[in-house]
Amino acid sequence: MTTIADAPAAVRPRRRAALGWIALALALLLIGLVGTTLVYGGWKEKGLLDPESPAPDGARALVRILQQQGVTVTVARDRGAAERALAEGDATLVMRDAPMLSDATLRSLAEPARDVVLVEPRSRSLDVLLNGSALGGFANDRPTAPGCDLPAPDAAGTARTGELMMPGQGVTGCYPVDGEFGLLSRETREGHTVTALDGLSTMTNAALPLDGNAALAIGTLARTGTVVWYVPSPTDAEAGMAPQTLGELTPAWVTPGIVLLLLSALVAAIWRGRRFGPLVNERLPVMVRANETTEGRARLYAASGDASHALDELRRATRGRLIRVMGLAAHTPPDHVADAVAERLGADRGAIRGILITDTPTTDRDLVAASDRLRDLETSVRAALSTERTTR
Repeated sequence: MTTIADAPAAVRPRRRAALGWIALALALLLIGLVGTTLVYGGWKEKGLLDPESPAPDGARALVRILQQQGVTVTVARDRGAAERALAEGDATLVMRDAPMLSDATLRSLAEPARDVVLVEPRSRSLDVLLNGSALGGFANDRPTAPGCDLPAPDAAGTARTGELMMPGQGVTGCYPVDGEFGLLSRETREGHTVTALDGLSTMTNAALPLDGNAALAIGTLARTGTVVWYVPSPTDAEAGMAPQTLGELTPAWVTPGIVLLLLSALVAAIWRGRRFGPLVNERLPVMVRANETTEGRARLYAASGDASHALDELRRATRGRLIRVMGLAAHTPPDHVADAVAERLGADRGAIRGILITDTPTTDRDLVAASDRLRDLETSVRAALSTERTTR
């Protein structure tokens, strides 16, 4: 009888535990690297009305159409880039809502532009740039006639304007719905205009093909040969205009408290967590040779004096081999196996059944004789099958 040495068995659990901790550390490091890459590595999902976004709520299709018509489109992702692009000559400034900019900065940013188009108007920008205008309700998702004589709406015809606005003094309204308007426009000085409309309902990739939305968007933005599309950035925030962070809004004790709770949870997890590997060192199972197992069972049968049970085991094994040799079904009953053997050998069915099924030994001598008969029968069947194959 052989066993596995104890020394390697004691080393393996420690090795598995070390490998488990190393794998955990590598997994945490990988998660940290992926998170850092996603946050700081420059991968960011494009926002609504982004001029480079192919998503349904992006505006890349409109930018491509403008470029095909000879309009130069410059995407400015911060205020400095927008101011530099506007300083190069007459251009149309397209901008979303920029809550981080002060009123004075909004006016100074819009000043050099020939045309200003607010594609996400909010009450503050409407009040500052459109002479006291304000937001109203929301139009149903149905086409609306222009109802004004401005060139772009008149050429576009019906459009789906979405968000409605209330015009201030000297502001022209188009696409009227229940006393409010889907487009506002004001001439600030000769040749310079400020226009506001809901870009999400008219200029996105999904909305552009509907009714006269494409014509309205192109007519509004393509009055000059250059479009500066300003995408506000959080870095454009001015002192006093930047939104407060979560850390600034919470009391000073919250952050240390959260850190302490996280450390306590980590310590509790290590304390109560299940170790890698077995809890105690234990020996591996004993390996026993097959012949030793067979010899041990034979001695048990001999000690019990149960010759019939021992012969049944020999018969079961012999029938299994005969079934495989003769190509019978795996679950063929014993009597059918005996009949098949008798037919193959041309022998008496009763004698074959006695050997394979019914004969009952009473002594060890009878058991040995029955065992010899089983061996001879199996040999005869194999010889008969071999002869048949040779003859064929």
